Amino acid sequence: MARKGHRPSQAFAGRPKFWGRHAVTAALANPNRVVKKIWGTREALAALDLPSILPVTFAEAVDLGRMVPGDAPHQGLVAEVEPLEDMWLGDLLEMGRDDQRPLIILDQVTDPHNVGAILRSAAAFDALGVITQDRHSPPESGTVARSASGALETVPWLRVVNLARALDEIGEAQFWRIGLTGHATQTLAEAMSPMKTCIVLGAEGEGMRQNTEAHCDLLARLPISPKVESLNVSNAAAIALYAVTAR
Repeated sequence: MARKGHRPSQAFAGRPKFWGRHAVTAALANPNRVVKKIWGTREALAALDLPSILPVTFAEAVDLGRMVPGDAPHQGLVAEVEPLEDMWLGDLLEMGRDDQRPLIILDQVTDPHNVGAILRSAAAFDALGVITQDRHSPPESGTVARSASGALETVPWLRVVNLARALDEIGEAQFWRIGLTGHATQTLAEAMSPMKTCIVLGAEGEGMRQNTEAHCDLLARLPISPKVESLNVSNAAAIALYAVTAR
């Protein structure tokens, strides 16, 4: 996906390292991703069609394990990449002007595993993009890329400074903004309209902030059993995306 503008929050964070077959091969296949270097076992590298100018280092599996967190499943591949450039919100909304693809907004969701899983669901249900607040979301990382299983390279992930202002702009673009929260009186199915849908989800535990709720058109809940207090945010996002797509 074409993105514009460098991401200031990552300018001094160093280059992220991706690991695992899906994350590395998706990065290599993305024309907008700059892969700086790749390490791998001879077996894993032999399965790839690598450009001749890319620096490649053969490594044993145990050495690759020292390059990734804990027991992360590197599958014999590690790559150093440049973060993707950002896309402006206006450009994204223009891309979705003539279709019904949904948007996902995450209010202070900081767990990289959850953000990656939500990107994967967004790809599965052909969402227009995922939007997070710049200061309260994880950076691009191997953990996000691994959890996204390649979707980090195909789904636009936008960071905005002011989430409330972004919601205003999204509303002006004729999106119906539905905030998912357990204290809502109506279900997601009851809250949907013929308009394009923007699903807003809050942080793990705390939920959406009050100011974020105030910038939604309606609040809704998923009709889950009272035996369960709540769902993980990535599970809730997947169910909501399915409901929007299947209506």
